[in-house]
Amino acid sequence: MPLPDRRDLIADAAISTVASAGLRGLTHRAVDTAAGLPAGSTSYYFRTRSALISACYLRLAELTVADVDRWQAEHGGTDPDSAAEALAALLHHWLTAGRDRQLARFELSLEATRRPELRADLETAGLAARSRATTLLAALGASRPVQAADLLVAWTDGLLYDRLAGAPATSRPAPDVTELTPVVRRMLAAVLAA
Repeated sequence: MPLPDRRDLIADAAISTVASAGLRGLTHRAVDTAAGLPAGSTSYYFRTRSALISACYLRLAELTVADVDRWQAEHGGTDPDSAAEALAALLHHWLTAGRDRQLARFELSLEATRRPELRADLETAGLAARSRATTLLAALGASRPVQAADLLVAWTDGLLYDRLAGAPATSRPAPDVTELTPVVRRMLAAVLAA
Protein backbone atom coordinates (compact mmCIF):
# COMPACT_ATOMS: atom_id res chain seq x y z
CA MET A 1 0.00 0.00 0.00
CA PRO A 2 1.45 3.41 -0.93
CA LEU A 3 2.29 5.88 1.79
CA PRO A 4 -0.19 8.73 2.20
CA ASP A 5 0.89 12.06 0.81
CA ARG A 6 2.02 14.67 3.31
CA ARG A 7 -1.31 16.56 3.30
CA ASP A 8 -3.27 13.35 3.97
CA LEU A 9 -0.82 12.34 6.69
CA ILE A 10 -1.30 15.71 8.38
CA ALA A 11 -5.09 15.63 8.00
CA ASP A 12 -5.21 12.09 9.45
CA ALA A 13 -3.07 13.19 12.39
CA ALA A 14 -5.31 16.23 12.90
CA ILE A 15 -8.40 14.00 12.91
CA SER A 16 -6.80 11.72 15.50
CA THR A 17 -5.83 14.75 17.58
CA VAL A 18 -9.41 16.09 17.53
CA ALA A 19 -10.74 12.65 18.49
CA SER A 20 -8.40 12.33 21.45
CA ALA A 21 -8.00 15.93 22.65
CA GLY A 22 -10.97 17.81 21.20
CA LEU A 23 -10.66 21.03 19.27
CA ARG A 24 -8.81 22.67 22.15
CA GLY A 25 -6.00 20.22 21.54
CA LEU A 26 -5.83 20.89 17.80
CA THR A 27 -2.68 22.91 17.32
CA HIS A 28 -0.13 22.84 14.54
CA ARG A 29 2.50 21.63 16.99
CA ALA A 30 0.27 18.83 18.31
CA VAL A 31 -0.41 17.64 14.77
CA ASP A 32 3.31 17.74 13.90
CA THR A 33 3.96 15.53 16.91
CA ALA A 34 1.09 13.14 16.16
CA ALA A 35 2.20 12.80 12.53
CA GLY A 36 5.85 12.32 13.49
CA LEU A 37 6.88 15.32 11.43
CA PRO A 38 9.40 18.08 12.11
CA ALA A 39 8.08 21.19 13.84
CA GLY A 40 6.53 23.60 11.37
CA SER A 41 5.43 20.94 8.86
CA THR A 42 1.71 21.32 9.54
CA SER A 43 1.82 25.11 9.31
CA TYR A 44 3.72 24.85 6.02
CA TYR A 45 0.79 22.97 4.43
CA PHE A 46 -2.06 24.51 6.42
CA ARG A 47 -1.15 28.07 7.44
CA THR A 48 -4.12 28.69 9.72
CA ARG A 49 -6.11 26.63 12.17
CA SER A 50 -9.18 27.14 9.97
CA ALA A 51 -7.29 25.66 7.01
CA LEU A 52 -6.36 22.68 9.17
CA ILE A 53 -9.97 22.19 10.25
CA SER A 54 -11.11 22.41 6.62
CA ALA A 55 -8.55 19.75 5.71
CA CYS A 56 -10.11 17.53 8.37
CA TYR A 57 -13.61 17.94 6.89
CA LEU A 58 -12.45 17.11 3.39
CA ARG A 59 -10.32 14.16 4.49
CA LEU A 60 -13.17 12.75 6.59
CA ALA A 61 -15.47 12.94 3.56
CA GLU A 62 -12.90 11.17 1.39
CA LEU A 63 -12.43 8.41 3.97
CA THR A 64 -16.18 8.01 4.50
CA VAL A 65 -16.84 7.57 0.79
CA ALA A 66 -13.97 5.07 0.59
CA ASP A 67 -15.47 3.14 3.54
CA VAL A 68 -18.89 3.04 1.89
CA ASP A 69 -17.42 1.86 -1.41
CA ARG A 70 -15.28 -0.81 0.25
CA TRP A 71 -18.05 -2.17 2.45
CA GLN A 72 -20.53 -2.20 -0.40
CA ALA A 73 -18.09 -4.08 -2.64
CA GLU A 74 -17.28 -6.59 0.10
CA HIS A 75 -20.73 -7.08 1.63
CA GLY A 76 -23.40 -5.42 -0.42
CA GLY A 77 -25.64 -6.33 -3.26
CA THR A 78 -28.45 -4.62 -5.08
CA ASP A 79 -31.21 -6.06 -2.90
CA PRO A 80 -32.37 -4.53 0.41
CA ASP A 81 -31.27 -7.52 2.53
CA SER A 82 -27.70 -7.43 1.19
CA ALA A 83 -27.65 -3.65 1.54
CA ALA A 84 -28.84 -3.93 5.16
CA GLU A 85 -26.08 -6.42 5.94
CA ALA A 86 -23.50 -4.14 4.30
CA LEU A 87 -24.70 -1.05 6.16
CA ALA A 88 -24.80 -2.94 9.46
CA ALA A 89 -21.19 -4.04 8.89
CA LEU A 90 -20.21 -0.47 8.04
CA LEU A 91 -21.92 0.93 11.13
CA HIS A 92 -20.20 -1.68 13.28
CA HIS A 93 -16.87 -0.65 11.76
CA TRP A 94 -17.59 3.02 12.51
CA LEU A 95 -18.60 2.17 16.09
CA THR A 96 -15.41 0.17 16.71
CA ALA A 97 -12.31 0.52 14.51
CA GLY A 98 -13.53 3.79 12.96
CA ARG A 99 -14.71 5.27 16.26
CA ASP A 100 -12.11 8.06 16.43
CA ARG A 101 -13.00 9.38 12.98
CA GLN A 102 -16.66 9.57 13.92
CA LEU A 103 -15.94 11.37 17.19
CA ALA A 104 -13.76 13.87 15.34
CA ARG A 105 -16.48 14.35 12.72
CA PHE A 106 -19.06 15.22 15.37
CA GLU A 107 -16.69 17.60 17.14
CA LEU A 108 -15.76 19.32 13.87
CA SER A 109 -19.40 19.58 12.80
CA LEU A 110 -20.29 21.40 16.00
CA GLU A 111 -17.43 23.82 15.43
CA ALA A 112 -18.88 24.77 12.03
CA THR A 113 -22.15 25.80 13.69
CA ARG A 114 -20.20 28.45 15.62
CA ARG A 115 -17.83 29.50 12.84
CA PRO A 116 -19.60 30.33 9.58
CA GLU A 117 -16.32 30.46 7.63
CA LEU A 118 -16.02 26.69 8.14
CA ARG A 119 -19.57 25.88 7.05
CA ALA A 120 -18.87 25.62 3.30
CA ASP A 121 -16.24 22.90 3.73
CA LEU A 122 -18.49 20.98 6.12
CA GLU A 123 -21.32 21.14 3.58
CA THR A 124 -19.02 20.01 0.76
CA ALA A 125 -17.91 17.07 2.87
CA GLY A 126 -21.47 16.17 3.84
CA LEU A 127 -22.69 16.31 0.25
CA ALA A 128 -20.15 13.66 -0.77
CA ALA A 129 -21.63 11.13 1.67
CA ARG A 130 -25.21 12.06 0.78
CA SER A 131 -24.46 11.70 -2.92
CA ARG A 132 -23.17 8.19 -2.33
CA ALA A 133 -26.24 7.32 -0.24
CA THR A 134 -28.51 8.71 -2.97
CA THR A 135 -26.86 6.53 -5.61
CA LEU A 136 -27.14 3.42 -3.44
CA LEU A 137 -30.77 4.03 -2.58
CA ALA A 138 -31.68 4.71 -6.22
CA ALA A 139 -30.14 1.35 -7.10
CA LEU A 140 -32.34 -0.23 -4.42
CA GLY A 141 -35.43 1.27 -6.04
CA ALA A 142 -36.16 4.34 -3.92
CA SER A 143 -38.73 6.47 -5.70
CA ARG A 144 -37.30 9.62 -4.09
CA PRO A 145 -33.63 8.74 -3.54
CA VAL A 146 -32.51 12.24 -2.47
CA GLN A 147 -35.10 12.41 0.30
CA ALA A 148 -34.43 8.78 1.24
CA ALA A 149 -30.70 9.54 1.48
CA ASP A 150 -31.37 12.52 3.76
CA LEU A 151 -33.36 10.27 6.08
CA LEU A 152 -30.80 7.48 6.01
CA VAL A 153 -27.88 9.80 6.71
CA ALA A 154 -29.76 11.49 9.57
CA TRP A 155 -30.69 8.13 11.08
CA THR A 156 -27.13 6.82 10.71
CA ASP A 157 -25.67 9.95 12.30
CA GLY A 158 -28.16 9.71 15.16
CA LEU A 159 -27.28 6.10 15.87
CA LEU A 160 -23.55 6.80 15.71
CA TYR A 161 -23.82 9.86 17.94
CA ASP A 162 -25.99 8.05 20.47
CA ARG A 163 -23.61 5.12 20.75
CA LEU A 164 -20.35 7.12 20.65
CA ALA A 165 -21.16 10.30 22.56
CA GLY A 166 -24.69 9.97 23.94
CA ALA A 167 -25.85 8.74 27.32
CA PRO A 168 -25.37 4.99 26.62
CA ALA A 169 -21.90 5.50 25.13
CA THR A 170 -20.05 4.45 28.26
CA SER A 171 -22.57 2.03 29.72
CA ARG A 172 -23.28 -0.21 26.73
CA PRO A 173 -20.88 -1.90 24.36
CA ALA A 174 -21.13 -1.21 20.65
CA PRO A 175 -23.80 -3.43 19.12
CA ASP A 176 -22.48 -6.24 16.98
CA VAL A 177 -23.44 -6.79 13.36
CA THR A 178 -26.17 -9.30 14.24
CA GLU A 179 -27.83 -6.69 16.49
CA LEU A 180 -27.47 -3.92 13.92
CA THR A 181 -28.72 -5.84 10.87
CA PRO A 182 -32.44 -6.06 11.81
CA VAL A 183 -32.44 -2.41 12.87
CA VAL A 184 -30.86 -1.38 9.57
CA ARG A 185 -33.28 -3.60 7.67
CA ARG A 186 -36.23 -1.74 9.25
CA MET A 187 -34.69 1.66 8.54
CA LEU A 188 -33.96 0.79 4.91
CA ALA A 189 -37.52 -0.43 4.45
CA ALA A 190 -38.79 2.85 5.90
CA VAL A 191 -36.62 5.10 3.74
CA LEU A 192 -37.31 3.09 0.58
CA ALA A 193 -41.06 3.43 1.22
CA ALA A 194 -40.85 7.19 1.85
